[in-house]
Amino acid sequence: MTGGGGLTYGARVGMSAASAPRQWRLLAVAGPLALAIFQIVGTFGAAAREVDRHPIDALTIVLVLTGALSLLALPRRPVAVLWFVIAVTLTYLLRGYAYGPVVVSAVIAVFACVVLGHRAAAWWGVGTLFAAHFSLRGSFRDEPWSWGQLLAVAAWALLVLILAEFARVRRERSIAARAAESEARKRQANEERLRIARELHDTVAHHMSLINMQAGVALHLLDRHPEQAQTALTAIRDASKEGLAELRSLVDVLRDEEQGAPRSPTAMLGTLDDLIERSNAAGLVVTKRVKGDQRSLPTAVELAAFRIVQEAITNVVRHADATTAEIVLGYGETELEVRVDDDGRGDGVEADPSGSGIRGMRERASALHGSLAVGPSPLGGLQVRARLPLAGDR
Repeated sequence: MTGGGGLTYGARVGMSAASAPRQWRLLAVAGPLALAIFQIVGTFGAAAREVDRHPIDALTIVLVLTGALSLLALPRRPVAVLWFVIAVTLTYLLRGYAYGPVVVSAVIAVFACVVLGHRAAAWWGVGTLFAAHFSLRGSFRDEPWSWGQLLAVAAWALLVLILAEFARVRRERSIAARAAESEARKRQANEERLRIARELHDTVAHHMSLINMQAGVALHLLDRHPEQAQTALTAIRDASKEGLAELRSLVDVLRDEEQGAPRSPTAMLGTLDDLIERSNAAGLVVTKRVKGDQRSLPTAVELAAFRIVQEAITNVVRHADATTAEIVLGYGETELEVRVDDDGRGDGVEADPSGSGIRGMRERASALHGSLAVGPSPLGGLQVRARLPLAGDR
C-alpha cells in the first residue's frame, strides 16, 4: 500500500514499520513516547487522589513505562505485544496501585490486534485480564469487590472490543473498496491497451499491405519500364510516411498525459478520402458512395466505421486479387451502414472468417452494439457489411 492517506495504525497485518510512509513511522515512535509521559503524569495524579492504594515505587514506574514503550513493537509483533501489555497491566492492578491511565496501553494493544485481524488473541487477552484481576486480587490484596463493580468493568471491556470490531469492519471495507477501485483501473488500462493494439494492427496491416503491393509493382517495372517505377516508389514513400505518422500518434497515447495530445488527428470518416487515394495509388480502384444525409457522428461510431473500411480494403489488397472496390456509407436516423464490395476472388478472407482482421471488425461493431456480416458481393467478390447504431457510443 502506497501513499500517505488511508493507512490505519500499523498498516496491514505483518507489515513492518519500515515499509510504512515516513509520517506514520514517526507517529509509531512518537505515539508510545507521548503515551509513556501521559501515563507517568496520570499515575502520579491518581495516586494523589487515592491515598488508600499502594504508594508509588520503582516498580510502578517500570510497569507504566514498559507497558507504553512496548507499543513501539506493535506494528511488527501485535499479538506478542498484546500479551506482554496484559501481563504488565495485570501486575499493576494486582499490586494495588492507584487506578490510573495504565490501562490505556492495554486498550490500544487490544484495539490494534482486532483491527489487524488478530481477533481471537484480543478477545482472549481481555477475558484473561478481566478474570485474573477479579479472581486473583484477593490473594494479593485484601480488597472487597461487588457485582456492580464487576459488571461495570465488563461493560467497559465489551465497549472497547465492540468499537475495535467496528473499526476492523470499516478498515476491511475500505481495503476492499480500494482493491476494487485498483482492479477497475487495471481493467480499464487493459481495455485501453487492447484498443490501442487493435489500432496498431489496423494501421500497420493497411499500410504494409499497400507498401508490399507497390514494392512488387516497382520491382516488376524496374527493368522493363523504369520511368513508371517512380510512381510506385512515390506511393511507397507516401504510404510509409502516413503509417509512421499514425503509429507515432498511437504511441503518444501510451506516454504520460503531461507529454501532450497525439500529434495527428484521429482517423475519422472525414479522412476516408486519403485512404481511397492511397489505395488508388496502389493499383486498386476504390470509389465511395454516400447514401442519406451525411453528417458528423459520435466519435466512437466514426472511428469504428473508418477502421472497418480500412481493414476491409486491406483484406482486398492482401487476398482478393481485385481491381476495383466500392465503399458505401449509409447514413440513417438511428444507425450507420458501412459496406465494402470488391470484384476479387472472394475466397481469401472468407476461407478464414475467424482471422484477426474479420474478428477485429466484428469486435468493433459489437462494442457499439452493432453487427458485421461477410458474404458474397454483387460485384463478384466479397462484401463486408456493418451496421453501427448511433446510440451505441460508449
